[in-house]
Amino acid sequence: MWDYTKKVMDHFLNPRNVGEVQEPDAVAEVGNITCGDALKITIKLDDEGKICECKFKTFGCASAIASSSVLTELVIGMTLDEAAKVTNKDIVAHLGTLPEEKMHCSVMGMEALQAAIADYKKRHGEAVDEIVEDDDHEGRIVCRCFGITDVKIRKVAKENDLHTAEQITQYTKAGGACGTCLDQIQTILDSLWKEKAEAASETEQEKDDFESLSVVQKVIKVQSVIDREVRPVLERDGGDCELVDIQGYTAYIKMKGHCQMCPASQVTLKNLVQGKLNEFVSPKIIVEDAGK
Repeated sequence: MWDYTKKVMDHFLNPRNVGEVQEPDAVAEVGNITCGDALKITIKLDDEGKICECKFKTFGCASAIASSSVLTELVIGMTLDEAAKVTNKDIVAHLGTLPEEKMHCSVMGMEALQAAIADYKKRHGEAVDEIVEDDDHEGRIVCRCFGITDVKIRKVAKENDLHTAEQITQYTKAGGACGTCLDQIQTILDSLWKEKAEAASETEQEKDDFESLSVVQKVIKVQSVIDREVRPVLERDGGDCELVDIQGYTAYIKMKGHCQMCPASQVTLKNLVQGKLNEFVSPKIIVEDAGK
């Protein structure tokens, strides 16, 4: 018997939004009954472009039913852009947890939602963002038992930080039947994380070159990160900041707006501003308050 949380059992025994929306604006079906799990989602939007109805039909276990049920509750009231950001981690978080062996049910829910969003956009001639591309039908088939491609394996691994073939089986079912593809799966994962490590190393090398830049180049690089990563966060609370000067690896920043008088401004300066500059410019950058 699986160790299910009370919330999982509640959504399994009392599933919400079961059925099909009449005259839906978007429809998606993922999975395959012959492989043990299948899910159909139908969505309707209101006049404001928000999801007012989201219903599901699923063929699967308690985890599949619970994941589908909680997904419909999560997205009702959201715009499609907001719903596109919902991940399998959000589904699991709202259920409390799922057994590792059942994580593939939350992934199926996320994929159904993304496919439904893609369906809506295609119906209306809109470009389909990469986040909702249907990767199941692209790439090389690795697991023939469940029709899982190398593209999907890499995508799920990156989104959930998976490093072993066993984890991929838990999240996608790949390798869970005959097991002959497990070595291939591990090779794909080893290659993926090697690529990520090499890319990270190259990024760190680029950051170390900060010292060789001219003052003007440093200002442009730091200012672009502030504009892209910092300012939008501060503006949500009526705050702002200004780059006053750069000397070596020290950036002098003046807090403005609500941030100027906020008791937590120094925490914001270090955790947000310096944190983003360390992440995107150089780990050696130190931020000082230019307003003192």
